[in-house]
Amino acid sequence: MKYPALLLIVILLVTLQGAGQDSSQVHRKIPIDAKRWYQLTNVSTGLQQLFDGDFSANVQTGYGKIIEPYEAYYPIQPGEFMQIDSIRMFDWQGSSTLPMEVFIIDSNWNRKRIASFSGSQYNEWVGPYPDRTSTIQLDTAIRDIRYLLIRTGDLFPTELELYGYYKSPAAIAPKVREKIPLGQYFGVNAYEWDFADGATNPYKIDSARYAAVKNFTAVRHYMDWQKLENTNGSYTYSPTRMGGWNYDTIYQQCKTDGITVLACLKTIPDWMQATYPDSLRDAENTPVKYGADFTDPASYTDQARVAFQYIARYGNNRLVDPALLSVNGTPRWSGDPVNTVRIGLGLIQYIECDNERDKWWKGRKGYQTGREYAANLSAFYDGHKNTLGAGVGVKNADTSVKVVMAGTALANTDYFRGMIDWCKEFRGYKPDGSVNLCWDVVNYHLYTLDTAKQRGVAPEKISTGGRADSLATAFIQAAHRYLNDMPIWITETGYDVHPQSPGKVIAIGNKTALETQGDWILRSALLYARAGLNKVFFYQLRDDAPTYGGLYATSGLINENGTRRPAADYIRQVQQQFGQYSYTKTLSADPQVDQYAYNDSTQMYVLYIPDETGRTGAYTLDLGTADSAYIYTPTIGSDTLVLTRQKNNAGKISLTLTETPVFVTGKGIGSDTTVQPPPVTGSIRLYPNPATSTITLSGLTPGVKNQIRLYSVDGRILQTAETSAAQHVMHIITLIPELYFVQVQTGSTRSVLAFIKGK
Repeated sequence: MKYPALLLIVILLVTLQGAGQDSSQVHRKIPIDAKRWYQLTNVSTGLQQLFDGDFSANVQTGYGKIIEPYEAYYPIQPGEFMQIDSIRMFDWQGSSTLPMEVFIIDSNWNRKRIASFSGSQYNEWVGPYPDRTSTIQLDTAIRDIRYLLIRTGDLFPTELELYGYYKSPAAIAPKVREKIPLGQYFGVNAYEWDFADGATNPYKIDSARYAAVKNFTAVRHYMDWQKLENTNGSYTYSPTRMGGWNYDTIYQQCKTDGITVLACLKTIPDWMQATYPDSLRDAENTPVKYGADFTDPASYTDQARVAFQYIARYGNNRLVDPALLSVNGTPRWSGDPVNTVRIGLGLIQYIECDNERDKWWKGRKGYQTGREYAANLSAFYDGHKNTLGAGVGVKNADTSVKVVMAGTALANTDYFRGMIDWCKEFRGYKPDGSVNLCWDVVNYHLYTLDTAKQRGVAPEKISTGGRADSLATAFIQAAHRYLNDMPIWITETGYDVHPQSPGKVIAIGNKTALETQGDWILRSALLYARAGLNKVFFYQLRDDAPTYGGLYATSGLINENGTRRPAADYIRQVQQQFGQYSYTKTLSADPQVDQYAYNDSTQMYVLYIPDETGRTGAYTLDLGTADSAYIYTPTIGSDTLVLTRQKNNAGKISLTLTETPVFVTGKGIGSDTTVQPPPVTGSIRLYPNPATSTITLSGLTPGVKNQIRLYSVDGRILQTAETSAAQHVMHIITLIPELYFVQVQTGSTRSVLAFIKGK
């Protein structure tokens, strides 16, 4: 587009005067970073095709969207300036009944439409005005721009171009990597019944169940709102009115043993569901009464009030006004324990506001956009800046407790970017200039599955949702740019073991599916440590339905009888030996060789093949001045990593690596002169595997009682035996072809081995 000289000079002078730009600024096509757009609905792809230079490729953002039309935002970055005076869009083919519209949002949060696309032409450029398609110049140039905004219609142009004057955003300082102990990546999802036996005594911790929990460093407690507030305004914790659970004792035991608890307050109670028509009642509806406005923080007051009550009890603040607190102190029967008001028990440091609020599969009644969820969080966090009355919001009970945003089902940053911008508009800024946000931890979920293959894939491979490491990097970069490096957690990831599940692990070579689950779970933790996330919780402690082949039904890391699967073995072993070590750098990507350090002096190396084919590979590790290498190997059925010592050749050791990680330390590395390995424990072997008629257990402890039990995959005891010999033979010819487990108990030592009964 050519302008008369005088008009061009006037536009240029006005632009430069307002923007503080130098005289070298020129009129040009404004560069658009297509990945900066975020979309306020459950889209599966971005808007990159709208800016890729391909005029014949229609923009595809995915199907099954909850909200149509929906909005997409493009935030202008600090230091960035744009003035738009012309717009053109390429009209390829198709027509629209609902036009796509382009807006700007100005510094006062006012919206102004600057373009509309109706698809009325064919194979030509059109301008911003449907009634003047050949005119690309705006009637008035736009320069006060906080956001670009696209309101989608039923058809996109194939290209969108903006013209005017532009200044690039200010450079962002690189992120400084944190030192995060490896143990932070070994959390697990669990429920009340993983601590107590609900059928016999839900009020008391069951030692056998709790022993399984102690293999992990953190627990994400799936906690239904119904248990805390069975009837509106009536709060119970110990015992809960629903189920009779004793939260006080559960949380105290976790604190005593150094297990971090993330309380995930989820679902809506029956009394809130009752406000909905029968056809719309669902515990996973958005946490508001029927008909409430999802965009209004006041709609979420009920949830924010129970959060206040809960944190007043379990947080650290002992100065909460008792007049704001209440419990249901009526016993259920004679002799029943009664609830009493307790304040500042110091047992909960983190609380998560609901779970997967982007649950598109529940329809609109269960789906919130990022901006709607930010309104929810604003009430939950501090009673929407203390405007919702006394006794509302977590921070009004204890400012030290961290609010974790609900883990998103879709692993992309669009959701929390919408949350940020809602906070800019409705919560404003703090005195230091930062956005007044209403959460403290970013949280997302990712299961590395391949829907085409109908199975899980190794964490390093490309899954349907994308590469796990690339997605983690995207979250970290977004948090660095927009959130001052707010911590990033994954609170759900894992694999099923049932052979019919679309999220199943696979048997690889001589390894069973359970062994593969162990490899992939451990490697997931290592991948996220390498990427720089802050915390990981695996899904989950026990199977939801051990014999069901549905998705997520058999993701347990513990068997039904309480014994550990290989994944839990590996987590326990690595946490005990190397939980305090932090990632420092990667020496090789294939084989994967990462260096960790403890106290900046003692180094450890983790090495493995990042594949899912049974591949092996050689690697020579340089241990510097160390004369010996200590090699720690995850071992099924053991409480500790199995240790071997190998003499180095001029400080170097040659290793044959597999898809199971090994951990190596040296003697005399850096300033550490005495790396003390733990004693090597005995190792029980089971062979052959697979087997058809008999299996042999060797390596038993002679002269003492070895108690042996054979279990089915669903935890039923099929055979028992006792022996004081070093070897024992079991006959299995009558068993059906399937996966089985053998447990050997010798004194307080327990080993669990898996085998397959072949045809």
